[in-house]
Amino acid sequence: MNDEYTDGNLPNLKDLVAPNYDHIAKKDAPVIRGIGVLTSGGDAPGMNATIRAVVRAGLHYGYDVYGITRGFHGLWKGEIEQITGREVSEKLQRGGTFLMTARSKTFETPEGVVKGAKMCGVFGVDVLVVIGGDGSYRGARDLARIGVPVIGLPGTIDNDIASTEYTIGYDTAMNTAMEAIDKLRDTASSHERCSVIEVMGRRAGYIALNVGIATGAEVVLIPEQPIDFNKDVIKVILDGRNSGKRHYIVIVAEGSGSATDIAKKIEEATGIESRPTILGHLQRGGSPTLRDRTMASLMGIHAIECINEGKLNRLVICKDGKITDIDIEEGLKMSKTISEVDLARARLLS
Repeated sequence: MNDEYTDGNLPNLKDLVAPNYDHIAKKDAPVIRGIGVLTSGGDAPGMNATIRAVVRAGLHYGYDVYGITRGFHGLWKGEIEQITGREVSEKLQRGGTFLMTARSKTFETPEGVVKGAKMCGVFGVDVLVVIGGDGSYRGARDLARIGVPVIGLPGTIDNDIASTEYTIGYDTAMNTAMEAIDKLRDTASSHERCSVIEVMGRRAGYIALNVGIATGAEVVLIPEQPIDFNKDVIKVILDGRNSGKRHYIVIVAEGSGSATDIAKKIEEATGIESRPTILGHLQRGGSPTLRDRTMASLMGIHAIECINEGKLNRLVICKDGKITDIDIEEGLKMSKTISEVDLARARLLS
């Protein structure tokens, strides 16, 4: 970190750019002995598998590895301890994150970023590995801009990180939602009801769309697609009833509205008993699926390989089905949305 930064002389983070090490020879790259790892933002199944891979690969290459508890909040407070291979045993199959996570308002300020950078220096953390979503990546980028090298790993159930096709936790969350909706369909069928299920996705409808396809939902509502409630919900349900259907599944991404409100509107408009179910944080828990364990492990190894090759300030991504990496500044400028083709295919199957 640039030592000139003090509480009385804070950086203007918006005017800085994280150094790009792409064209720096390995011999000229910073000397790295200690690697820190933290999880930030919402937890996601597979985070423990990611931490395990980072620790084991880091130790394999001869680095000291430090676990930072409670994300960036723990970083600036100095909650940092060296971690061994034994401490990550029996963690692969566990949901959540044993390093714990938290959201830090302090770290959204230049003061918090400088404090975090200073703690990296105090504990000998030469590179910080950050596991989380876009908000976590922005915190990592701010550290990189004042001289703390970072690697970002995509950990979020929403699959909404623009630079990568896949995020750790996404597959488990979809399977959890699918299993719950399959059970709800059984009882909806028995009582000739409409079940309105709210899944996570405040700004992205990937869970809702794909779970809707997998469960044969009649209606899927996502933030990316504006709706005409009468046409896209009420008429679809009434057309189904007129063709002989006796139960219905409506899936709502949380960013598209409240399941409780939507169920009430459906019942008032159609006379069909409608029950809301909010899956909520159920989707964050549970043992990660095979895919999440595998992707988490391979992405964690790739993060350490980047460090070992002197490729710093990178985001580990999945592109065209392969694990690779991209500059953090470039990655955070990218955008992502559900394609019209995918939306059309989902409508065809409803």
